[in-house]
Amino acid sequence: MDRLDDLATFVAVVEKGGQTAAARHLGRSLQSVNRSLMALEQCIGIELVRRTTRQSSPTEAGLAFYRRIKPALVEIADARQEAANRRADFSGVIRIGAPVQFAAAQVAPAICDFMERHPRVEVELRPSDREADLVDDELDVAIRIRELADSTLKVRRLGELRVVVFGAPAYFARNGRPGHPLDLARHECIVRVVDRYPEPWPFHVGGRRKLMQVNGRFRTDSVAATATAVLSGLGLGLAPLWQIRGLLDQGLVELILEEFEAPRLPINAVFPPTRMPIAKTRAFIDLLAERLQNQRL
Repeated sequence: MDRLDDLATFVAVVEKGGQTAAARHLGRSLQSVNRSLMALEQCIGIELVRRTTRQSSPTEAGLAFYRRIKPALVEIADARQEAANRRADFSGVIRIGAPVQFAAAQVAPAICDFMERHPRVEVELRPSDREADLVDDELDVAIRIRELADSTLKVRRLGELRVVVFGAPAYFARNGRPGHPLDLARHECIVRVVDRYPEPWPFHVGGRRKLMQVNGRFRTDSVAATATAVLSGLGLGLAPLWQIRGLLDQGLVELILEEFEAPRLPINAVFPPTRMPIAKTRAFIDLLAERLQNQRL
């Protein structure tokens, strides 16, 4: 057993709460785990894990040691995977989940580029606005556009996007422009509905995030339908900037309340918690991240 394996064993003991759980997680025998701990402690010259017949717990020195080496082990694992990516002759299937419109506009073009570079790779794209369970749905990676709650999933941030308020010139000529999010109470808005409930609009007011409940006669969960309603002058809309960029560039809509925009939404790639992403999946995510960073989202 080499020293890196001993370090990884020690980390597993700390994170899993004991030698037995670590052995199960690593697929090794309890005796093998104990030998790794003893070898590491002998090399360092200090007790890292206090062992009794019932449990194993890190010493104070062990916890300090854990905090220092964990980031280094992650970097080493990433470096190894990156080296494997460079020599890999990619083949086989990648299964990818992504939100419906983002899948069509952003993920699918990246897939086409990737498959052209790697002709032996097959890709299965599963667009859905439902939050997929990566394990149950057998996905290699999923794209999620939001802040993520703490979970066991492995996460890589790919970029971020703006969410903007917009309207048509005809609407502004008829109703004026709101100068503050509070002014929206006097305006007709296209209300986004999620699970049958109206979704508030996020803003950044007075240094804090503020959610504003807006009102309007038209409610939908479709950005395309929202854009159509805004173009007709029916009201103001909220949407990711990339989805209305064409309308904005043509002068058909205008942005408002830009100084009150909420922080940008992160674009994340999430991977199953039970394994390291395979080389071809990591290579695809590298490509997607590069493409997203070169766009005005």
